[in-house]
Order: sequence, then structure tokens, then C-alpha cells
Amino acid sequence: MLTGGGDCPGLNAVIRAAVRKGEEVYGHAFTGFRAGWRGVIECQTTELTTNHTRGILPRGGTILGTSRTNPYKSDDGVARVLDTLRRERIDALIAIGGEDTLGVANKLCGDGVAVVGVPKTIDNDLSATDFTFGFNTAVQIATDAIDRLHTTAESHDRVMVVEVMGRHAGWIATYAGMAGGADVILIPEEPFDIAEVCERIEHRHRRGAGFSIVVVAEGATPAEGTMATQAGELDEFGHVRLGGISNQIQEEIERRTGFETRVTILGHVLRGGTPTAFDRVIATRFGIEAIDAVNEKDFGKMVALRGTDIVRVPIEEGVKELKTVDPKLYDAATVFFG
Repeated sequence: MLTGGGDCPGLNAVIRAAVRKGEEVYGHAFTGFRAGWRGVIECQTTELTTNHTRGILPRGGTILGTSRTNPYKSDDGVARVLDTLRRERIDALIAIGGEDTLGVANKLCGDGVAVVGVPKTIDNDLSATDFTFGFNTAVQIATDAIDRLHTTAESHDRVMVVEVMGRHAGWIATYAGMAGGADVILIPEEPFDIAEVCERIEHRHRRGAGFSIVVVAEGATPAEGTMATQAGELDEFGHVRLGGISNQIQEEIERRTGFETRVTILGHVLRGGTPTAFDRVIATRFGIEAIDAVNEKDFGKMVALRGTDIVRVPIEEGVKELKTVDPKLYDAATVFFG
């Protein structure tokens, strides 16, 4: 079993559930790989038993550690993964992660590895599942922060720009913005015009509201020709290291409107801490379904939430395209803009 990519509330709940049922019901023995795919490449292992996983349900992060290592980005990475699995006599691998981690798992299936995937991302942007665990926790943390910023924004007659995670999909920004009563929500799916954003803020202030809350996903981008942005470095999966669009928006709002504007970048705080009850339950159900799939030798599958049911779908279906915000949901949010 391994956890890859960014850490996420609920990872430990998956590990706990899979180990508990696998050991006590099916009689399986578990090996944990530390630091995601890097741990498989370097054969960094740890024993996982019911005793080792006792009490980890409410803990954030992952007891196995994680990384953003991509075996397919090094000349001998895949060969070393396959060698480790043979030497450690691994019959099946449960890979818990997002688009990148499960993308590697999907390729390894083609190389003959028996893999079951568990979808994990606070961004909620994996296809084939209604929700991923960690998303609900991230939204709750962001909503709590927005609620707190309302009071200081109103006290000082300020515009508060709140940046949340969301590289390609604005699920956290949309949900937290709606729940927190944001006056503008900017997401990657809808390129924004900074002039329109400023007009909405000025309209709100003309109507007597002396403050505004702008929620922006880290991957939000301006419409072409409306505002300059900065490029960042790439990680091993070819993703730009984001963070900081809110600072550019803050400068533009203050320059164009004259309203005092402040920035809060929530960043990795959204990943940390104890998972919500909702995420604990989903993660637990995912872990149980994953070990059931292993026991049934139903490999190449990813567990998923469909409505209230936990189902299995091909891993390929989960990673073939990103799940972006439904335009109808965003349209509902825009009713409260400005």
C-alpha cells in the first residue's frame, strides 16, 4: 500500500480500514511503502498491522509519508518498481492518490502489476467519482477562514482576497465561496476580467457595503489581454508550481478602485489537520472496498463514490480527464456576485 501526491485528510482512515478488514477478515499481510512511488523505487517499506494502524482514524496527513515522484520520469524507475514488487513478494498493490499517482498505477497495470486505486485529492477533480475524501475537509477549513475574514473586512472597510487550492478545477473555491458568502469567486474554468471584478466590487460599495470578499482558486487565470501573470517552475509530473495569483489581483483591485485590499493565502493549511466526519466515512468505505477488490482479484479498478454507493470503475476512467466545476453550479454562485 502507498500514498502519493499531496497529503490529504482521510488518508490514514483508508489505510486503517484496508488493513483492519484485510488482516482480520481475509488473513492478508500488509507492507506499506514510504513516500509514495519513491518508496517503491527505493524499497522503503514498513509493516502494517491492525496494531500499527490503531488510533489513526482522526489523524491528518499519512503515516506512510508521500512524495510527487514519477517512476516514468527516470530511466530505470519502472524497472526498479517491478524489481521491488518481486523481491518483496507483493501480490497486489493499493495505490491511494490523485490524478498523477493513479496515472502511474494505470500504466503499471499495463506492465502486469496487480493494482487497485483509491481516489484522493482535496481538489475533487478526479473523474468517475462524485467526491474524493479530503475535499469536504478543505472546504470546511476554507469556509471557516472566510467567515473569520468577514468580520475583519467589515471592521476595516476592506476588500479581502482569499486564495485557496485548485490548480485546474475550482471546486474548493466554488463551494467555500458559496458557503462563506463571497462576493466574487474566480476559478480556472472561467477566465476572469479584472475590470469586471473591480466593477462588481465598486457596485457593491455604491450600494452601501463597505467591504467585499473575493475567493480565488490558485489556478484562476485572467482573460487574454486583461492582466499579466507570472510563470512558475514545473514538478515531475509537468505541473506548474502555483500560488500567488491573489497578490496580483490584490494589486490590481487596489490600484483600480482605491479600496484598501488585503490577501490571505490559505495554501497548505487546507490539507492539514483532522478530517471531517464526512471524509472519515468516505475514506473508510473506500479502504474497505479496495481490500474487497484485492481479495476478489478485481485489479485495474478504482473505487468511487456514486450517489451514496461505493462502486468500482476502471482506473483509466478515473484519470482520463479532469472533472471540472459544473457551469450550473457556478451560475448559481454568480447570483451573489457584487
